[in-house]
Amino acid sequence: METWDAIISRRNVRAYTEDPIPDEDLDRILEATRRAPSSMNEQRWDFIVCTDRAQLADLARVWQGAGHVAASAATIALVAPRSDDEWVQGSIQYDLGQATMSLMVAATDIGIGTAHAAVTDQELAQQILGFPDDRFCAWLVALGYPADRPLVPIKRPTRRPFDDIVHRGRW
Repeated sequence: METWDAIISRRNVRAYTEDPIPDEDLDRILEATRRAPSSMNEQRWDFIVCTDRAQLADLARVWQGAGHVAASAATIALVAPRSDDEWVQGSIQYDLGQATMSLMVAATDIGIGTAHAAVTDQELAQQILGFPDDRFCAWLVALGYPADRPLVPIKRPTRRPFDDIVHRGRW
């Protein structure tokens, strides 16, 4: 798939087949995630890949909207350093957003669906994933082959109209 096709085909997928994702495909997705841009190239992130069915079921409990994680073939937890500095926290979240988009586009490129989930129970996430006390789990990204329909370019996306959101030069 071409980059443009991956971008316009990507959608949130929360229902997956039972097919596992080959390790080489997971590694390709993780490499794309690792190569995402970050502020001053600090790369303030770590990625924990979970494929164990019991662990995925446990991870689905870290937020009420994370039920799809339990049915995923794999879920990647994005872990980052804690900081009391508001600017640093914003910068880390921006970088994690870039990593997440790289992850999602790379997955879409090979026909793997994704959906992100928040993490509100940090204590449970740390218990399940074992990350250090100076870190937090920012996001989960579930991956799997779509159970309903393949990833193909979306002709009429449910997005705000282009001319309503694009301003050239001034608002």
